Amino acid sequence: MTTAGRGGLLVAGTTSDAGKSVVTAGICRWLVRRGVKVAPFKGQNMSLNSFVTREGAEIGRAQAMQAQACRIEPSALMNPVLLKPGGDRTSQVVLMGRPVGELSARGFFGTEDARLGSGLHGGGREALLETVVGCLEELRATHDAVICEGAGSPAEINLRRTDIVNMGIARAARLPVLVVGDIDRGGVFASFFGTTALLAPEDQALLAGYLVNKFRGDVSLLTPGLDMLRGLTGRATYGVLPFQHGLGIDEEDGLNVSMRGAVRESSVAEPYGEDVLRVAVCAVPLMSNFTDVDALAAEPGVVVRFVDRPADLADADLVIVPGTRGTVGALRWLRERGLADALARRAAEDRPVLGICGGFQLLGEHIEDEVESRAGSVEGLGLLPVRVRFAREKTLARPSGKALGQPVEGYEIHHGVAEVNGGEPFLDGCRSGAVWGTHWHGSLETDGFRRAFLRVVAAAAGRRFVPAPDTSFAALREQQLDRLGDLIEEHADTDALWRLIESGPPPGLPFVPPGAP
Repeated sequence: MTTAGRGGLLVAGTTSDAGKSVVTAGICRWLVRRGVKVAPFKGQNMSLNSFVTREGAEIGRAQAMQAQACRIEPSALMNPVLLKPGGDRTSQVVLMGRPVGELSARGFFGTEDARLGSGLHGGGREALLETVVGCLEELRATHDAVICEGAGSPAEINLRRTDIVNMGIARAARLPVLVVGDIDRGGVFASFFGTTALLAPEDQALLAGYLVNKFRGDVSLLTPGLDMLRGLTGRATYGVLPFQHGLGIDEEDGLNVSMRGAVRESSVAEPYGEDVLRVAVCAVPLMSNFTDVDALAAEPGVVVRFVDRPADLADADLVIVPGTRGTVGALRWLRERGLADALARRAAEDRPVLGICGGFQLLGEHIEDEVESRAGSVEGLGLLPVRVRFAREKTLARPSGKALGQPVEGYEIHHGVAEVNGGEPFLDGCRSGAVWGTHWHGSLETDGFRRAFLRVVAAAAGRRFVPAPDTSFAALREQQLDRLGDLIEEHADTDALWRLIESGPPPGLPFVPPGAP
């Protein structure tokens, strides 16, 4: 199976979190500034951070960010397969933007493929690969270049037979492969060499070279090692990107923030008013769309922390209970850790709490769940007059409306259906005292609404905090994407990179033994 099309590149990595997402976005932004019509692509993504396109399809949030880097609308073509973990061993499978089933890891990677049959119109990994290749073909037919992102490492030899996101798609589409390595972790030369040497000869023929990421120090000290790496592998290094803070936008998972005290990258600007505002985010299990708080962290004087102890809520001016892929499990976690009691005390004292999506659901009075956790009837925290019933059909929407006197937009991704029985209307949810709840992700990205909400929070908390009148989250996001484009333009061999995208892998790349077993 092959694809014919225009320019393309697969950005793979020596490990997860090597920087594939931001490098892909950076290449996309660099290309679009050169006048190239470019699109992002990731055949299979595993993430709890997702987004809803205007057509109502669910895709990985990173691909939506990369589409923004390309200055185009995101679509399901850019991420045809999305896996949303529901625990250590199971994931919901989202195909072309719609959920088609829940599978174990063993099932997804080869032994229970038939369970996906109804969603794939034929079933099995072959059908998945056909879907992925078909989407890539469609994007390549309508764009000058498609920059693809891999997942994990391309040298995961236990998964190569069923691979549809790394060398599997590269070989099907004859894509050149650039491997990104995070030198800040150490061992980058061994990682580059080992990744190459563990690929089959047919895959090695596509691996064009390497890109060093997150380098600190004098590049001249690294040059001898890069020369030796070329001597060992016959492959060039296409650039050395320096370490820069604040580039981890729209990460694919919560591994970097789901620990006590982790601080979301916040603005270094002084508060516009006299006080700062402290926001504590409960780091619930299977936390999803934690990017909802990015717009708060972008506000001068707002400090956002992820926490997991009752004591961490004591000095918070606002507590956020975020989205989660496991509402009932998160509810149990809050109770076990004493956070449920701390939230109840806050509500009784009229101290602000905001629940978003799953966080909104568990703040209600009652949950009926035969779908997500299959726990049946469960009592919620009782802080909002809401009853929730989980439906098998997932709600995927891009709503807009008005709240706190301001227009606001968001997106919805949930199985829980909320029945609101009181309180004041708030987006699609409600407000009771100082407790707010909504299913709308992304609402805080609307500048006017965010400022109005923060003014209410500051007043309730007794803080002399004033939101800056000119903070534009959209403009800040554009600046971040331009920084990524600058990194590529200033620190990568862009002429060689363009030849790679336009012409494919260099001929005659040597085989590095031993190859895949």
